[in-house]
Amino acid sequence: MLIESLQNEKIKRLTRLLSKNQDRKKAGVFIVEGQQENERAVHFGNQPEEYFICENLFDGALPDSKIHFVSEKLYEKIAYRGTTEGIIGIYKLEQRNLDEFKPKQDSAIIILESVEKPGNLGAILRSCEAFGINALIVTDPKTDFYNPNVIRSSVGCLFGMNIFQASNEETLEFLKINDYNIFTTFMSDDAKYIHDKNLKARSAVLFGTEHSGLSDFWKGKGENILIPMSGTIDSLNLSNAAAITCYEILRQKMGK
Repeated sequence: MLIESLQNEKIKRLTRLLSKNQDRKKAGVFIVEGQQENERAVHFGNQPEEYFICENLFDGALPDSKIHFVSEKLYEKIAYRGTTEGIIGIYKLEQRNLDEFKPKQDSAIIILESVEKPGNLGAILRSCEAFGINALIVTDPKTDFYNPNVIRSSVGCLFGMNIFQASNEETLEFLKINDYNIFTTFMSDDAKYIHDKNLKARSAVLFGTEHSGLSDFWKGKGENILIPMSGTIDSLNLSNAAAITCYEILRQKMGK
């Protein structure tokens, strides 16, 4: 049966899940759009519940799960990215507990406090995966890991990563118990260049919100670092700063 109407009950449910974080949490699911993203979700063990596929747009192998076929016109209306790739999957949400994470000796963690923009979070996840960061923690979150824009901008990278949400207090306790070297990113005169610090050992680098940086909670909790710049601007976009930091960690670990 080909679904063509927005008034179909399955489509109504899907659009609610796509647009409302509270509905996704209540249902215990997350939504994945795009062929590569769905392939990564399955590859890393996420359990699909059902798929919505437009055969005119989708050129991959049909997944081994419940499938609803939709018209191209309908897909254009419900998909976050319009006509691209023709597949939307609904997956069971598995809870991730920071206490269960067992870091390696040279573990590197990126911590984002109250990150607000899904696009920034997705881009940072992509950098973390690309440069071998072992985990990403969002403290006091303002956006959902499984927001469709996070998944899209991360190109599905979050599915193969250790990602956690926790309070500032829980995160600090975890860092202390596991003997992490803590590096903060306050704009201050005592900050040292990032390449002068040893990031090869167990390290955690913290970034604050896009508009105001880290909160006072983190003052005095670690060494303050900064990225050297020679231009007239005094700061970088959050995702750019995180990407440079992730690369510097990898560079040091590779001994270059």
